[in-house]
Amino acid sequence: MSASSSSWSALLLRALAAALAVALLAPAAECARAFFVFGDSLVDNGNNNYLMTTARADAPPYGIDYPTRRPTGRFSNGLNIPDIISEHLGAEPTLPYLSPELKGKKLLVGANFASAGVGILNDTGIQFVDIIRMSRQLQYFGEYQRKLRALVGAARARQVVRRALVLITVGGNDFVNNYYLVPFSLRSRQFALPDYVRYLISEYRKILVRLYMMGARRVLVTGTGPLGCAPAMLAQRGRGGECAAELNRAAGLFNPQLAGLLAELNARFGAGTFISANAIRVHFDFVSNPAAYGFATAKEACCGQGPHNGLGLCTPASNLCRDRSRYVFWDAYHPTERANRVIVSQFMSGSLDYVSPMNLSTVMEMDARAFAAEETLE
Repeated sequence: MSASSSSWSALLLRALAAALAVALLAPAAECARAFFVFGDSLVDNGNNNYLMTTARADAPPYGIDYPTRRPTGRFSNGLNIPDIISEHLGAEPTLPYLSPELKGKKLLVGANFASAGVGILNDTGIQFVDIIRMSRQLQYFGEYQRKLRALVGAARARQVVRRALVLITVGGNDFVNNYYLVPFSLRSRQFALPDYVRYLISEYRKILVRLYMMGARRVLVTGTGPLGCAPAMLAQRGRGGECAAELNRAAGLFNPQLAGLLAELNARFGAGTFISANAIRVHFDFVSNPAAYGFATAKEACCGQGPHNGLGLCTPASNLCRDRSRYVFWDAYHPTERANRVIVSQFMSGSLDYVSPMNLSTVMEMDARAFAAEETLE
């Protein structure tokens, strides 16, 4: 081999090595599909830190098991549901939309618009004052898309949104922090419970249709869990350690109607556009038999005070359990990281009893093939 050909070979090898290094160091934003999150405190990962509100989780012991061991605004001891879904997507966690770090290529990861305290209705959570209500979350989604277009162009921005996975978790606060917030609440005087549920579903339809019109094509919609079994409700409304029947009745009315709405929207927009996650079934599994999942209790919160550790906020002065992995509930309303992992595992691989018309693993496999075919045609 001549000296000139050897030098060309060496240059080629160096170029290939450099290209491989760039590919290996490419951020998750370039490799994984985007992920957008809407809803309440079950999925908020820090937006309320930037707001003047009491609905926040920015002080210890929140975050005690998070990788940084510091509170982040997540209502958990560690990771929450969106974080764990991001792991399955092979992506870094989405940033809160209000975070100043959400700019440049971070936009390609997606964004979390959720805000603790919100509900389907704009009057839900009024006691928390400054929260990002669902109408504003959707406005921010539009604002996000304008930023994305400025970064990557209109065609690429449309593709990012169309290929994204969207999670929306909302509805529980419309009962806990509205209809049942106080005796003879305004909404309870305005509606009998069945009529109130029908009203919620009609308002939820508007939110979901708007999401579709804004480009969302894969939307995971979670129903409410057994609301009456949260430690807060056991402390305030339960009798003899039993779940509060009226709150569970509300969930029992809401969830089937939500599933019906999603089936209706799939018939209109295409099968699998909206994926229905049966949160009440997932929760009831480990609420009714916590030992089967390695939990010691589903009736006591890890952090709190009063009966069932279900009164007030989780604060540095609260009772705090030593082994968070043994508890279903972290605080009066929210699951521990370990419980969140059980929930997400059912979303990913559960049967039609848990998620329909297909689970997320099936969705991701189907979409990967579809995206690859699109790339071939381009």
